[in-house]
Amino acid sequence: MGMQFGIFTVGDVTTDPTTGRTPTEHERIKATVAIAKHAEEVGLDVFATGEHHNPPFIASNPTATLAYIGAQTERIILSTATTLITTTDPVLIAEDYAKIQHLTDGRVDLMMGRGNTGPVYPWFGKDIRQGINLAIENYALLRRLWSEDVVDWSGRFRTPLQGYTSTPRPLDGVAPFVWHGSIRSPEIAEQAAYYGDGFFHNHIFWPASHTKQMVQLYRQRFEHYGHGTADQAIVGLGGQFFMRPSSQDAVNEFRPYFDNAPVYGHGPSLEDFSEATPLTVGSPQQVIERTLSFREYVGDYQRQLFLLDHAGLPLKTVLEQLDLYGEILPTLRAEFEKLRKPGVPDAPTHASLVEKAGGSKDSTVYAEGDSATGSSDRTDLGLGADDPEVAKVLEGEL
Repeated sequence: MGMQFGIFTVGDVTTDPTTGRTPTEHERIKATVAIAKHAEEVGLDVFATGEHHNPPFIASNPTATLAYIGAQTERIILSTATTLITTTDPVLIAEDYAKIQHLTDGRVDLMMGRGNTGPVYPWFGKDIRQGINLAIENYALLRRLWSEDVVDWSGRFRTPLQGYTSTPRPLDGVAPFVWHGSIRSPEIAEQAAYYGDGFFHNHIFWPASHTKQMVQLYRQRFEHYGHGTADQAIVGLGGQFFMRPSSQDAVNEFRPYFDNAPVYGHGPSLEDFSEATPLTVGSPQQVIERTLSFREYVGDYQRQLFLLDHAGLPLKTVLEQLDLYGEILPTLRAEFEKLRKPGVPDAPTHASLVEKAGGSKDSTVYAEGDSATGSSDRTDLGLGADDPEVAKVLEGEL
């Protein structure tokens, strides 16, 4: 697989400005599943979901969403568009995504991020002023939990771990591939480069010059840390489009959604925003040409995801957009492949990571003695076994 194409969702619940109707949370959740399944049907490679914990979003539990979609698909890679590494316990991330790895036979990866909702930090007992430090420390622990069978650890932001084993262990002994997503923070590009992980730029609200600067920084630092040449760094981009066979039809249909969108509505005109950012509203050929132009300022890259189900667009329209995406997909694949320089790596997959690791291995950690059900030594439980009432509980008398 040379380059991966897909979609990502932020899970917004937004009123359709053309009808005045707002979907229920239930409808939006079900629509997300339908969109992911249709993405596979039209030949896309990746479906990714964001993570939000507040209205008007329904993306509060990406693990449940991805596992559910994984059970109803066969080929598509399931990813997060943001995993909140700052406010989610890395122990939980390690366990949850290794479990989804097993359930989907390796069709999962993650995009680490800090999100764009400031109040999420106190909601989960964290300090937003420590956002970068949390991202660095938590990810360092996550890597150890996936790579080491037994972890002893202490840090600033969570309780220490002593002799801890995260279960299940990663499928085939290989952890899910990790992208680090950032729009504006050079520290995150540095982090991705340090570990030799992927770097994903949202590429929606910012001009090409900003995207170019962030990706170049990541590439330079990737090479600095000895992971390969700058051209071999693993880059992903976001984007937005709205297509119709006629460009004028696309503009006329999308304009009310753009004008009232929660993020950029009631601001710049559709034309000005399209000129300043990668948003493309027009014919399939215009979307092809604009997408191919991304390579001119970021170089050869490995993953292209588009945001299609936002701003109140009804499910029927989103599915139609996916159909058109599927129609231009062969052209995009062929043109990007034709332009790709020799030596540029393919997009990472579970199979390629296993091959790079020298083959699959059973990484199960088997318990010794009776430790699978807990030690029979009452003092190990820290309950004070000399206490008569505790003793009764331990003996099953209460």
